[in-house]
This record gives sequence, structure tokens and C-alpha cells, in this order.
Amino acid sequence: MKIGFIGLGIMGKPMVRNLVSAGYEVLVWNRSIQAVEEVAACGASPSDKKQIGEETDIIFTMLPNSPQVKEVILGAEGLLSHMHKGQILVDCSSINPVASQEISRTLAENGIEMLDAPVSGGEPKAIDGTLSFMVGGRQEIFDKCRDILLCMGASAVRCGEVGAGNTTKLANQIIVACNIQALAEALTLAQKAGVDPELVFQAIRGGLAGSTVMNAKAPMMIAGDNKPGFKIDLHIKDLNNALDCAHSVGAPVPMTAAVQEIMQWMHSHDGGQKDHSAIAEYYEYLTGISIGRTGQ
Repeated sequence: MKIGFIGLGIMGKPMVRNLVSAGYEVLVWNRSIQAVEEVAACGASPSDKKQIGEETDIIFTMLPNSPQVKEVILGAEGLLSHMHKGQILVDCSSINPVASQEISRTLAENGIEMLDAPVSGGEPKAIDGTLSFMVGGRQEIFDKCRDILLCMGASAVRCGEVGAGNTTKLANQIIVACNIQALAEALTLAQKAGVDPELVFQAIRGGLAGSTVMNAKAPMMIAGDNKPGFKIDLHIKDLNNALDCAHSVGAPVPMTAAVQEIMQWMHSHDGGQKDHSAIAEYYEYLTGISIGRTGQ
């Protein structure tokens, strides 16, 4: 089986490496040739959209947002002009579920199946192959792709028809964002009250407040480590999609709107390319103290 993979960013590169390690022949394309060269060194085959469309059985895309996904798949020089009946397109991008449904309908008119399969876990879990896939699409197509997904992830759950995957991802991103905001507030409180944030973290991580988010992000906040596993600008994009979706279905999301404003503040103060845990810097701006470190 030949697999195509388009989009070799922070997440795409390690996902390709895991597919190659699992023994799949993977044809790759990306706008940046450097990213292509990196995965080629691990055994992937540099290609173009035409070859990927014509020669592969399943094509994965991992792109920034809805416009890029539509351009790559449906654009004038897009994949669709080279694909054939019976192929499967698995879009792992985190986009608006409405866009997923639009793309799926166009592909279906040409006899091509689609899954929307966004992921959670960030770069660390992409590297070690333990991502969580949230999938929308027909059960039969999910069953065909499940083993491939599990070469890159620890779990793959079908959540419904196309669009359900990205709806689930939006719910995930709301929970992650609000957890990060709450964590930043709590550790700032501890620091401001004269209690070591590291000891607070160690004391509460095993209780009800403990979470995967806390375990991943508290050490980063305490160390002042802003190296992006997931960039603030990307989380802004996801929350914009969440707000759009929520408004369209009439779901109240006031907490999402609040944390979005903090992330937007970070973007406006040169923080958009930092890890989303860097929203702790917003509280540093308000208080004059740095979590876990000396700062006035």
C-alpha cells in the first residue's frame, strides 16, 4: 500500500516518520523543501501533488486551516484533479467541521471517500506515536484506515459522520485552552502568595485537579520554557473555529471567548509563535512576577 502525506510541519514530520517505521511506503509533499528533505532522510519519498494523487491508495493531509486544506485538495492544481475513484482522503488538519463536510461532498461526487481525523497530543505525542485521533466518516472507511492511524497514535475513535472529528477536536481545544488558563492563574496565585509553584504542582497533580494538561504545561510555565509544542497562533485558529461553530449552532461558550482574548493579547505582544502555555506571561504582565522564578 502506498500512502501520500501532505503537510510536514511540527506534527506532520513525526507522523510520517512513524508511518515509515511501520513499513509503509510514503510519498510526501510540502511547500518547504527542507521539511521534505528531513523526512526523506528517514525513508519517505519526495513527490508532488500529481504523483501523490495518481499513485497512492490513501492520502493524509496535515495543514494549518480550512483555506489551505481547500486549496491543496480542491484548488486549480489540487489533489482532486489527479485523484481517482476508490481513493481515501484522511484530513488530519484541525479545521471548521463545516469545511470538512463541504470538501467531503465534493470528493464524494468523484467517488472518493474522506475522513476528518484531527489529532490531540502535540509534538511530543506525534514523535512517540501516541496521538489521539478523533475521526468523522463512514464506519467502513474508518475500519480500513484504523490500523494506519494506530501507527501514529495510541487511540483512534470514530465520533460520527464527516465533520464529527473536527467538532470533537474543537471541544478538545476548548478544554485544553481553559485548563491552561486556569493553571496559569493558579500558579500565579501561589507565587503571589509566597508559595513555591513547583510544590503546589507536586501536591495537587495526583488529585482531582490533576490532568494531562497540567503535567505537560506546569513544568513549562515554572521553567519559563516557551518552545512550541503547540503554538498560540494555532490555538487562536482553533478557538476561532470553535466560536464560529458555537455561534452557528447556538452553543454558549463564554469561557472560550475569555481565553481567546488572552491568547489574542499574546499574539499582539509577539507571543503568537510561543507554546500556548506561554499565556502565563499575560499574568506576569498583570502582576509583575514570573511563575517559579524571580521577577519584579
